[in-house]
Amino acid sequence: MTNSAERPIQESRTGNDRGYAFVVYALYALGFFTVITTVIGLIIAHVKASTASGVWLSHFQFQIRTFWIGLVYFVAGFALLYFYIGFLIVLWWTIWALVRIIKGAILLHDERPIAKPTSWLFG
Repeated sequence: MTNSAERPIQESRTGNDRGYAFVVYALYALGFFTVITTVIGLIIAHVKASTASGVWLSHFQFQIRTFWIGLVYFVAGFALLYFYIGFLIVLWWTIWALVRIIKGAILLHDERPIAKPTSWLFG
């Protein structure tokens, strides 16, 4: 009898992790217009990664790395704008971030994990 009581709790937690992962992708997308939403998404991903497992953990790891790697690309590109190569780096960062956000959201919708959540490219 206790097994049936535990199953809905586990299922709701899994669905909850999926919702949080989707919110993080949405906040990252909004981050192109307001930077603070990206930071909020990073905080949510870090908090939820400590309790998530399986499919959801791969998404939270992917989101955390998307922020930190993206920050490196953006800072390097911004610093090199004076030498004109920075424009290409910022353009690469924009395309890279959009692809990661869209791909992650699609895989999340299909309830599939990120194949390589620690990848520097597109996972």
